[in-house]
Amino acid sequence: MASPAASMPSGGDPVAPAADPVAIRAALTPMLVAEFDREWELVLERAKVSKDLAGIRDLLGKWRHIAYGELRDPGSYYRMLAKAEQVQRLGANPDAVSLEEMKALLRRRQGRTG
Repeated sequence: MASPAASMPSGGDPVAPAADPVAIRAALTPMLVAEFDREWELVLERAKVSKDLAGIRDLLGKWRHIAYGELRDPGSYYRMLAKAEQVQRLGANPDAVSLEEMKALLRRRQGRTG
């Protein structure tokens, strides 16, 4: 398996892998490769039965996004899963800001004060 650094050009910014299973797998950690492979086999079996490739395209899009996220910020996928579990368990996001705080932040970023 190629290392995730293989998708890093000389400028240092990662490049999203192609929507191809080999390219995606090369950008994933071994644990994520195992998850990808499980999903890949399931989707392939469904495509054989249905003769529809939409599921394969969807899977490649999903994992291309995950692989790119991991290249940019290693461990981000598992942190996202942990955060989702926390929000589900608590019924709310403890780190969320109120709608009014978010609107104020947006106004500041847009250079407006009121």
